Amino acid sequence: MTLQHTISRCNTLQHTATHCNTLQHTISRCNTLFHTVSHCNTLQHTATLCNTMQHIAAAHCNTLQHTATHCNTLQHTATHSNALQHTAAHCSTLQHTAAHCSTLQHAATHCNSLKHTAATLLQHSATQFKTLTWWEAEPRPLEHAATHCNTLQHTATHSLRGRRNQDVQQLP
Repeated sequence: MTLQHTISRCNTLQHTATHCNTLQHTISRCNTLFHTVSHCNTLQHTATLCNTMQHIAAAHCNTLQHTATHCNTLQHTATHSNALQHTAAHCSTLQHTAAHCSTLQHAATHCNSLKHTAATLLQHSATQFKTLTWWEAEPRPLEHAATHCNTLQHTATHSLRGRRNQDVQQLP
């Protein structure tokens, strides 16, 4: 082998070595690019998952807001229900009072009738008394009945007023 031939081979080897270095550098860059692409794919996958999670979170938030609205409505309804129950209890009391009022009014009407009857009988008895001796006439039971009627009427009137005032004070 000649020197020129050896130099030519050396030049070829150097040229090949340069190509090898370039290829190695290119391969290194390709590996970096593949690694970067892999990271990009991971990031895109993560971004997709984030979008999905945001969509799910938004749907859950809307559901929770809707549920909260229902809860507020139910609390409002429960408040009205309590007020209605309280009012219903007062209505029962008022109905009971009304029944007593009717009974007392009925008694007062009977008392008025009895008073009228007693007054008529007393007048009749007084007329008869003038013709009888004092031991034969006994109008006192009728006077006694009239007094009881007056007492009943007085009690009924005051009971009605007192009960109405008490019922009014208990109303919500």
